[in-house]
Amino acid sequence: MLNLFNFLKKEKVWDFQGGIHPPEMKTQSNGTPLSELPLPHRFIIPLKQHIGHEGEICVAPGDKVLRGQPLTFGTGRMLPVHAPTSGVIEDIGQHMTAHPSGLSELCIFLTPDGEDRWMPLDPLPDYRQHPRADIVQRIHDAGIAGLGGAGFPTATKLKGGLRGVKTLIINAAECEPYITADDRLMQDYAAEVLEGSRILAWVLQAERVLIGIEDNKPEAIAALKQALGSERDLQIRVIPTKYPSGGAKQLTRILTGMEVPHGGRSTDIGVLMQNVGTAWAVKRAIINGEPITERVVTLTGEAIAQPRNVWSRLGTPISHLLHQVGFTPAPRQMVIMGGPLMGFTLPSLDVPVVKITNCILAPSASEMGNNDEEQSCIRCSACADACPAKLLPQQLYWYSQGGDHDKARAHHIDDCIECGACAYVCPSNIPLVQYYRQEKAELRAIDLEAKRTLEAKARFEARQARLEREKQAREARHEEAKQRVARTDTSELTAAKARVKARQAAEPDEASLEAQREARHAQARLRQAEAQAETQPVTRQSVDPRKAAVEAAIARAKAKKVSPADTAADASVDPRKAAVEAAVARAKAKKAAQAEGADATTRAVSESVTEAASDAAVETDPRKAAVQAAIARAKAKKAAQAEGADATAPAVAESVTDAVSDAAVETDPRKAAVQAAIARAKAKKAAQAEGADATAPAASESVPEAASDAAAETDPRKAAVQAAIARAKAKKAAQAEGADATAPAVAESVTDAVSDAAAETDPRKAAVQAAIARAKAKKAAQAEGADTTAPAASESVPEAASDAAVETDPRKAAVQAAIARAKAKKAAQAESAADAASRDAAALATAAHFAVENAEQAQEQANNANAEPEQAPELNQPDDARKAAIAAAIARAKARKAQSSTTLED
Repeated sequence: MLNLFNFLKKEKVWDFQGGIHPPEMKTQSNGTPLSELPLPHRFIIPLKQHIGHEGEICVAPGDKVLRGQPLTFGTGRMLPVHAPTSGVIEDIGQHMTAHPSGLSELCIFLTPDGEDRWMPLDPLPDYRQHPRADIVQRIHDAGIAGLGGAGFPTATKLKGGLRGVKTLIINAAECEPYITADDRLMQDYAAEVLEGSRILAWVLQAERVLIGIEDNKPEAIAALKQALGSERDLQIRVIPTKYPSGGAKQLTRILTGMEVPHGGRSTDIGVLMQNVGTAWAVKRAIINGEPITERVVTLTGEAIAQPRNVWSRLGTPISHLLHQVGFTPAPRQMVIMGGPLMGFTLPSLDVPVVKITNCILAPSASEMGNNDEEQSCIRCSACADACPAKLLPQQLYWYSQGGDHDKARAHHIDDCIECGACAYVCPSNIPLVQYYRQEKAELRAIDLEAKRTLEAKARFEARQARLEREKQAREARHEEAKQRVARTDTSELTAAKARVKARQAAEPDEASLEAQREARHAQARLRQAEAQAETQPVTRQSVDPRKAAVEAAIARAKAKKVSPADTAADASVDPRKAAVEAAVARAKAKKAAQAEGADATTRAVSESVTEAASDAAVETDPRKAAVQAAIARAKAKKAAQAEGADATAPAVAESVTDAVSDAAVETDPRKAAVQAAIARAKAKKAAQAEGADATAPAASESVPEAASDAAAETDPRKAAVQAAIARAKAKKAAQAEGADATAPAVAESVTDAVSDAAAETDPRKAAVQAAIARAKAKKAAQAEGADTTAPAASESVPEAASDAAVETDPRKAAVQAAIARAKAKKAAQAESAADAASRDAAALATAAHFAVENAEQAQEQANNANAEPEQAPELNQPDDARKAAIAAAIARAKARKAQSSTTLED
C-alpha cells in the first residue's frame, strides 16, 4: 500500500491556470526523418544570436576558416559564433537579421569552399574526470545557448545553478502548434539527448532529472524509453497536451507543483530547466568536441510542398531552406519564424538561420484564418481566463497603449511569457502580444537609462566627495601653513628686535659716525685719485691743462701750510680757492726775498723749488707739472740776474735747450714745449747776466747725456724732468764756483746719479729723493765755497737718492721735499731783490704763456700728422712734429732774449 502511494506521488502531475487548446498541426512534418540540405553559396553569420552582447571579432576579410573555427570570442553572456563550414571570409558588415524590427546587425559573410572540413576537435568522453568548471567553460566555448527559443547562454545559466539545484527539468513538451523539431530530434537522437541530460545533471549535481513530454508525441516517448532502458537516473514524465505547458514556469508547476515567485527565477526554488535541443548540443560539445554549427529546423505550412525537419547550418539564408523543400509563395505570402502564436513575420527571406530558429512556417491564406482588422476591447475577460501567468491582459493592454509604464510594471508585465494565448482568444482581433512586447522594450530602455543615470550619479557623487576631500585637505594644509608662518613671523620679529637693540647698543653717537663717514669718503676719493693716476695715461684728450695747473698750485700751498697727514684730505678743495691761496703765498715769498737780498740763498731756494716742482710733476698731471716748472725756472732766472754771472749763461742755455729737445722726443709734445720754452728763457737771462761762454759746452754736453740715459731706463716724462733738474744744478754750480773744471765733474756725477736711481728704483720715488739730496748738497756747497767739496757732494747725491728711493714712499718723500723747500724759501726771502724778481717773473710768465700757446699749436700739427700713421709709418710723423714744435719754441725764445737784452741795456 505504501509503495503504491509513493508510486502515485512520484508519477503525479499538476495543472496550471489558463491555457488553450489550439489545433496542433504537427503531423505535417513529424513523420519524415531528419535530412541534410546542400550548402548555400554564401553564409550570413550574425554576431549576436542569443540574449546578451555580441562577441569580439577574431577574423578578417580574406581569412580562410574551417568548420567549427571561432569567428568571435567573449566571456560571460558574450557567446562566440563559429564557422558553419570551411571557406573564406568574404566580408564583415551590416545585414538584416531575424528580428521583428527588421533592423540590420553586424554579420560575417562566409563563402564556402565545398570541402566542409572540420577544425581539429578535442573530444572529452571521460568528462567526469575533469572539474565541473572546465566542463562549463567548454560549453561556453562551444557557443551553446537555449535552443528552445529563449536563447539564454547555457553556461551562464549553469553557473547560476551550480549550488542549490535539486531538480533538473528537460523540457520536451514542445507545445506550440506546427513545431516538431524537438519531437523529431528525440525520435532520431534519443540516446544523445539522454547523454546530454546526464552531463547537465552531473554538472549541476542534481538529485533528480525530470523529462517532461506531452502525450501527443508517442513516437518520441517510445524512443526515449527505449534509449533509457533500465536506467533510473532519468525520469520521463508524460503530461497532458495543453498550451502553453512548455513554458518554464508552467512546466515547473506541472512537474513539481511549485510556482516561481514574481520577479524571481526557477533556481530560487531549486529547479533548473533546459531544452531537449540544448541537451543534445551539450553532448556534441563535450563527448564529440564539436561546437554548435547547426540545429534542427521545422519547415512546414501549406505553402511548402515537402514539409519536414532538416539539419540547417547557422547562417543559412531562409530563402535557401524554402527553396530546398518546394516553397511556392502566394500573393501576400507571409513567412513566420517560430510558431503561429509566439513567432513573428520575417521582413525578408534573405535573413539567416540563428541559434533560436526552431521553425519556418509558410502558411496559406486560408490556413491562418480571417485577417479581420483590430477592433475596440469589449471587456469580455477571455484574455484573463486564457492567461497561464495569472495576469490581467486587458489592463496591461490599456497601460501599454497609454504609455503608463509604472502601472504596467505594477501589474507584472515582466511575467508575461508572450505565449499569445490572450491574442488567440480575443474576439476583437487585438494583437495583445505585440503591445506587450513593445511595452517591455520601452521598460527595458527606461531601466537602462535609469541604470546609466544611477551610474553617472554615483560617479558625480564620488567626484564631489573627492573634490570635497581635496578641498578639506587643502584648507588643512593652508591652515597649517598659516600657523607655521605666524610662528615663523613671531620668531623672526623677536630676533629682528633683538638685533636692532644690539645694533643700537653697539653703535657710537652721531658725531663719531659722521667723522667716520667723512674719513671713509676721503679715503675713497684718495684711492680713486691714485687709481686714476696709475692706470689712465695722460693725453691731451683726457687731461685739462688748466685744471692740472690749479691742482698743482693747491698741492704746493698745502705742502707749505699744512702737515703731510692733511694733504690727502684736501684733494677735494675748490681749485679756484687753491689757486688764489698759492698766488698769495708766492707774493709773500717774493716780498721777503726782496727785503733781505741774499743772492746765494735765493738760488738755493729757487733750485729746491724747481726740483720740487719737477718731482711733483712726475706724480701729478703733466700740465700741472709744466706750470710748476715754469714758476720754478722764473725764480731761478731772477736769482741769476741778481748775481750777474754772464759767462755761465751760454753754456746753461745750450744745455737746457738740448735737454728740453731730448725730453720732448720722449714725452708728451705739450709738456716738452712748455719745458723747452721755460728752459730757454732761463738760459737767455743767465747769459745776459754773466756773459760767460767757456763753461757752456761742457755743461751742455754732460746734461743731455745724463737726461738721455735716464729717459732710456725710466718713464720718458719723469726722465725729462730729472734731466732738466740735473742740468740746472750743474749750471748753478758752475756759476757759483767760476771754475771750468768743476762743472763737467758735477754734471757727470749728477747725470750718473739720476741714471742709477732710474735703473734701480721707482721713477717717482727716485725723483723725489734725488731732488732732496741735491738740494742738501747745493746748500752745503754754497756754505763752504770749496771747489773740492762739489765732486764729493755730487757723488753722494746719487747714492742717497738710490738708498732713499728704495726705503721711502714717493708721496711722503714729495711732502718732505716740499717742507724742506718751504723752509729754504723762508730763509732766502730776507736776501732776495723784490723789484728785479717781480720784473723777471712777469717776463717769464709772458714767455711761458707764449710757449704754451706755441706748444698747443705744435701739438695740433702733430695730431694732424698722426691721423694716418698706418699708411706711412716710415716717415715717423709724430717725432718730426714734436721736434718741429721744439725748434719753433727755441727760435721764439732766442728772439725774446734779444728783445730782453735791448730792454736791459736801455
